[in-house]
Amino acid sequence: MTEIRLTAARVAAAMQGTLVAGEGGTVFSGVSIDTRTLKPGELFVAIHGERFDGAAFVEQAIAAGAAGVVVGRVFGAGEPAGLKTRPTSVIAVDDTTLALQSLARAIRRESGTKVVAITGSAGKTTTKEITSEFLAARYRVIRNRGNLNNHIGLPLSLIELTQRPEIAVVELGMNHAGEIRTLVGVAEPEVRVWTNVGEAHLGFFASKDAIADAKAEIFEGASAPTVLVANADDDLIVARLPRFRGRTVTFGIDRDADVRAHDVVDRGVEGTRARVSTPRGEITIETPLVGRTNLANILAATAVALHFNVPLDAIAERARTLRPAAHRGEVIKLSSGVTIVDDSYNANPTATKRAIEVLVRTPAARRIAVIGEMLELGDHSIGLHEDVGRAAAHAKVDTLLTVGGAPAEALADAAVRAGLARDAVAHFATSDEAADRAVAVVRPGDLVLVKGSRGVKTDRVVERLKAERG
Repeated sequence: MTEIRLTAARVAAAMQGTLVAGEGGTVFSGVSIDTRTLKPGELFVAIHGERFDGAAFVEQAIAAGAAGVVVGRVFGAGEPAGLKTRPTSVIAVDDTTLALQSLARAIRRESGTKVVAITGSAGKTTTKEITSEFLAARYRVIRNRGNLNNHIGLPLSLIELTQRPEIAVVELGMNHAGEIRTLVGVAEPEVRVWTNVGEAHLGFFASKDAIADAKAEIFEGASAPTVLVANADDDLIVARLPRFRGRTVTFGIDRDADVRAHDVVDRGVEGTRARVSTPRGEITIETPLVGRTNLANILAATAVALHFNVPLDAIAERARTLRPAAHRGEVIKLSSGVTIVDDSYNANPTATKRAIEVLVRTPAARRIAVIGEMLELGDHSIGLHEDVGRAAAHAKVDTLLTVGGAPAEALADAAVRAGLARDAVAHFATSDEAADRAVAVVRPGDLVLVKGSRGVKTDRVVERLKAERG
């Protein structure tokens, strides 16, 4: 099948817009919303965001060589000054964000590509990457780049279906009710994956039940052939499964499931091994990815791969070669003998406690945890941070460094109350200060966990350790 050509006429029709300047036969080489990365020949969509208005950059886009621009109808009623010196197609629409979503939906439908969409409080990106790797054993697969998983990023990813891959694997993110509904309506996935329900974004919701209800919007628009891959170990997911109108495939470790891990051997930073039973038979999974959370992600990806008839031996082979994305459980062994578990990309209480468990299961001279504040937890923040502090104490970490505001300080205090020695615990307002201490205290043979929300920038601790203790 030939690649889908994005002509001005086709784009205008898909967006329910009006071509007010330029020729309908003009072909766009791609779509961009950012003049800093826009390439000549692309279509610039002037998105109106919370902190910016793309309409202010239309002239800049034209000067950079945009073959077309999409603007609001009020703006499109005039003529950008740049058109006088460079012919550019102009498409006027009612709402540029909705127009971008409509274009993505139209391309998704025309492409013939099967879409797998993944949601969950944690592990979306890792599950997306693993699923893509498993499916690539048999199919041409694309995935959304990084975490382009919101109402703008997802459409930009789906527009790449102009290449007509056989399968696209995308993630659906949210921090408010209604957002997954919008994304499912754009992606129209044949296979949906729900990894878990956690405390992430609890600051925007009244309870974890409310988060689960928002995540359950992934059920929207499903029909009998639609497949849902769901976590059988998560009570909040299981309670909502009867609402799903399609076919459900479960995965799990602790409970009976269609794809289930048995005889799990957690080897700490060396990875995990398990026997996995499936409707197609049993395999042994060995992976360098650390912890039970990643094992659950592998099980979810296995269920998807089996749906698309990827052989079990191909799944097992690819599991052995999996590597974590940067800052997502990456194990870094420094020449000095220090080992770092870099999980600094993001954090929530459940995932942080699981990461601490990895420390416990790994032989080391000393175990050091650098834990940054976990953001977006709202009124529950102090209590949830205290839970993590107690987990660190129960794990008997040798040194605990916390970073951030009052919740992170509460984490440190709770660890002391739960049994850690006061001189083994220190709190810092910034990651740079914590990095100073980490560099000063680590020595050969130590195992260092670094984890925190992106806004706390605990990745700076990792970079300092690599630079000064490498």
